[in-house]
Amino acid sequence: MTTLVTGSRGRIGSALVTLLHRAGAPVRAASAAPETLDLPPGVRAVGCPLDDPTAFPAALDSVTSVFLYAEPSAVDAFLAEAEKAGVTHVVLLSSSAVNDPEAAGNPVAALHLTVEQALAASSVPTTVLRPGAFAANALQWRWALGSDGAIDLPYPGSYSDPIHELDIAEAALGLLTHGRGRGGTYHLTGPESLTFAEQTAILAEAVGTPVPYNTVTPEAWKASVTGYLPGAFADGLLNHWASTDGSPTPLTDAVEQLTGHPARTFAQWAADNADAFRDAR
Repeated sequence: MTTLVTGSRGRIGSALVTLLHRAGAPVRAASAAPETLDLPPGVRAVGCPLDDPTAFPAALDSVTSVFLYAEPSAVDAFLAEAEKAGVTHVVLLSSSAVNDPEAAGNPVAALHLTVEQALAASSVPTTVLRPGAFAANALQWRWALGSDGAIDLPYPGSYSDPIHELDIAEAALGLLTHGRGRGGTYHLTGPESLTFAEQTAILAEAVGTPVPYNTVTPEAWKASVTGYLPGAFADGLLNHWASTDGSPTPLTDAVEQLTGHPARTFAQWAADNADAFRDAR
């Protein structure tokens, strides 16, 4: 009854590996760079880049369930191998961006939508998790705080529903170990709809020092990220932030349904990660 956790180097995947191990559930940690993983004793690491079908047979050997990141490039080959291996359940980490009526035209939403559609067409039973904004997205602000002393925000009044990565991991844990809610699609959110400006204030309280921001034009922000963010993705983010500027994000209780406890607040996430911001200064 082994579970393969793809993306085990990421915050959600690594947390899920630890949770499964603590629960006594056999788990195999997959990553494109398995040698870099810091795993609990006895957990096996396996190389499994999700764009490399040659890695799939060994990774999926004797596996019965999978926690799958949304990588569309070789998803059909992955699912074919999963069917051959006898996988009986996939929990997909998708995105609430697919709820957008124009998701196919949004590069972030489109890649998740492609994987969802591939799973829907396969014979492998699937549960889909669609989290909203990851609270951990705020970690990207560390570099600006460390180098410039302030964050550039094109839409400081844009709302999101920041969700703690542990809540996503625990939701997946329940589905993979207990099976309650298996086969559904769940829109996971944090417990609050917060603007970026409100998030910086919460971070400042947790860190104990100001977290200032500059309001910049969308054009200036896009120019500042050109070196590491493709233009289509930058445009997708800007369009999303513009659409939620001044518009609170609808919330759900899906985390509580799947875990039995309310979703953690952004203040809790900020307290858990305060040292990362202190070290960046």
